[in-house]
Amino acid sequence: MKTPDLGLPAGVEVHVDDTPDQVALALADAAAEVLASRLEQAERASLVVSGGSTPLPFFKALAQKSLAWSRVDVLLADERWVPEDHPDSNTRLVKASLLQGPAAAARYLSLKQPGDTPAEGLAAASAAVADLELPLDVVILGMGNDGHTASLFPDAPELAHALSAACPDRVAPASPPSQSQRRITLTRPVLQGARFTALHLKGQDKLDTLQRALAEPDNLAAMPIRAFLTPGLSLFWSP
Repeated sequence: MKTPDLGLPAGVEVHVDDTPDQVALALADAAAEVLASRLEQAERASLVVSGGSTPLPFFKALAQKSLAWSRVDVLLADERWVPEDHPDSNTRLVKASLLQGPAAAARYLSLKQPGDTPAEGLAAASAAVADLELPLDVVILGMGNDGHTASLFPDAPELAHALSAACPDRVAPASPPSQSQRRITLTRPVLQGARFTALHLKGQDKLDTLQRALAEPDNLAAMPIRAFLTPGLSLFWSP
């Protein structure tokens, strides 16, 4: 399939296939290669994933990879502040789709902690990820049609703090009025600079959103995904 002409910055790699399953397999191969290489050099490796329906075939493909999964730390880029048994829980999704088969041996680090609100659970969530070595090894991002990634929403009151390159915190609460549920998210300094970062997208609407983001790259607050459209990113897309 022909690669769309998006005007991406130099140093951004693009992988395009005809179907979501083909893209998922290619992304799983790439992520597994980075994780395997890291595990040859370090005691542990880290994998950050995003929720939603788009990553499901990627999760299922990656779960079957032959890795030293017991030495891999898996966590979400963000999470809705709902119980794990709630239909909207991304933790529920990850455990059902990724942490299966060989990948069931991985260590899952949950951003959702006890507390009625993200603010109440913030200290525990921070503690859960405090021992992660930075930079992270593999980060798989998604993107909404408003230009958000993780829970870095344009309308979140907490955005300026969480999106700051100098943010001292690893996690931050997010309460965007556009969303029905409060959330917790990894902050920009944690998500940025991973050894391998992929933006995993599906559909023409996401390409249209990406083109809008690229048209005004410096206005991060309007479309936070812009902070990650930098050299070293790998874009994986299918129609």
